Amino acid sequence: MNPLTYLFPALAITFAVLFFILGLIGENYDVPSKKSKRGRKAPPASVEKRTMKPWPILALTAVYALIAFFNLGDTSAPETYYALPDGERVEIHFDSKVPLGRVFYFAGLNTGEVSLTVVQDGQEILAGTLKHSYREVFKWCDAEITDPAQDLTTDTVVLYAKADGDEDIEIGEMAFFDTNGLLVDPSDISVQPGAEALCDEPMAVPEESTWRNSTYFDEIYHARTALEHLRLIKPYEVSHPPLGKLIIALGLTIFGVNPFGWRFMGVLFGVLMLPVMWQLIRRLFGDDRIALCGTAIFAFDFMHFAQTRIATIDTYGVFFILLMYLFFWSWYDHDSWRDLALAGVFFGLGAASKWTCLYAGAGLGVLWIIAWLYRFHDAKGQSWQKRCFEDFVLNVGFCLVWFVMVPALIYYLSYTPYGLAKGLTAPGMYFTKDYLKTVLENQSFMFTYHAGLIAEHPYSSSWWQWLFDIRPILYYLEYGEGTVETIGAFMNPLLTWAGLVSVVYLIVRSIRKRDRRAVFIVVGYLAQLVPWILVSRLTFAYHYFAAVVFLVLALCAVFDDMRARGHIRWMYAFTGVSLALFAAFYPVLTGVEVSRNYTWKALKWFPSWPF
Repeated sequence: MNPLTYLFPALAITFAVLFFILGLIGENYDVPSKKSKRGRKAPPASVEKRTMKPWPILALTAVYALIAFFNLGDTSAPETYYALPDGERVEIHFDSKVPLGRVFYFAGLNTGEVSLTVVQDGQEILAGTLKHSYREVFKWCDAEITDPAQDLTTDTVVLYAKADGDEDIEIGEMAFFDTNGLLVDPSDISVQPGAEALCDEPMAVPEESTWRNSTYFDEIYHARTALEHLRLIKPYEVSHPPLGKLIIALGLTIFGVNPFGWRFMGVLFGVLMLPVMWQLIRRLFGDDRIALCGTAIFAFDFMHFAQTRIATIDTYGVFFILLMYLFFWSWYDHDSWRDLALAGVFFGLGAASKWTCLYAGAGLGVLWIIAWLYRFHDAKGQSWQKRCFEDFVLNVGFCLVWFVMVPALIYYLSYTPYGLAKGLTAPGMYFTKDYLKTVLENQSFMFTYHAGLIAEHPYSSSWWQWLFDIRPILYYLEYGEGTVETIGAFMNPLLTWAGLVSVVYLIVRSIRKRDRRAVFIVVGYLAQLVPWILVSRLTFAYHYFAAVVFLVLALCAVFDDMRARGHIRWMYAFTGVSLALFAAFYPVLTGVEVSRNYTWKALKWFPSWPF
């Protein structure tokens, strides 16, 4: 590791230390000043809370959307697929003999293996294999040539499919190259009648397989399941609830089965998180400057940016968690039962997307108990205590409806594609034992799967590593000649470290001052961290994604204290440095090809950072 690289984390840590020391030290204008005979020093204008017109957050959201959607992935891919009949012969002919060197294909649904043979002197010779495992779904793949040194000159290629299950193997497109690497002219290729889809879209064939034109990481599961739901096929991946994949399916419906299509909804929800976060911060602290800076830090946090650009379901869980806590705060602070009901609805939507939202729901349960303890404590007199108890009983019943019955109904209905895939019809299927059994069996499978998962992964990490940004997860890595393309998921280290200190700061304040905002943020954060401490299965940095929301809120609480002391300029400095770090790390978040020297000498801050 280049010694110069240590300079960058050292500077970041130094800035974070100065941020807390200088930003929180100074005259506090909320208490009487010894310098004022009147008992209180007049605050400067910068201390006053300010509201703005909505255009700054709209501008921030628009700028973020442009950056997030840019270079998201190819907008085209093979649109027609051919299902190879199991065990049957499929012939592809060339107009003249070709010294075959490479076979390139786009793998569709279903798994198995396709044998590739060439015809020479009337005999078929095994040339290679087209692998079609679950790892190759929606990917451009190279056939495994049995012997690269073997002469495979031929004018006829024959395919034999062997599917793993009852469903035929699908291929979207095939391209053939000679031993010199030249593409066989598609006009010189003919396919047996009925199988034309194998070679009917030559313009869709890329030079190489990359993240831009193929699935990467867990997209192989979730993009596939989204299409299976659209086709009413029994899904392959059933280790998570269906709603997140149904949302991905909406992108496929609009833009087609291509990388942009299966990633679109994730980016859209990542964009929609910004006005929600802005609204939550301004309701917590009442200052639009804090809300704008906090939202900007969240928007360009590395985890938020990278995680919402991959077609996995974590984005939707975090989006609904944000909405849950936004509306719950309205009840927590203003006793709005309507907003409490909305929090319950979004809890149901979140749970139907990913079980991690259950952790957030547990956090809301703790906050609900704390809120009522506060109310009982503050009730003065027997009549007020009686009225408080009556309200409590009513609220228990209200919450049973909106946090148990309604979420259970949403969750139950989210399994509609499972029922349709079994041949059931709505709405009658919801009242059948077959549908109920399908739902219950999947819950049992998910619990058993996650509880008993034993696996290894080179980029796994433990919860304590998330606290300090020790081990990012790499979703994609491809080396070139002196260059590298990387997509990693980890937090902006400045937010990681300063956010953690801010949480500790709020824990102290919640104990000493019974600060309701501090309690709200701390409980929300711990609800996203503590359950993972108890989990023994394989975990990754992206499991900390939901906690990012509360690290930003904790940081905004520190901004609010700095505002009260007239030191709000430190908030602007922190925001500026955070955005500068995003610009510096942009290549390793997006797969942009850059010099390996840049990643190794400027971005590899710690030996455990794998780029």
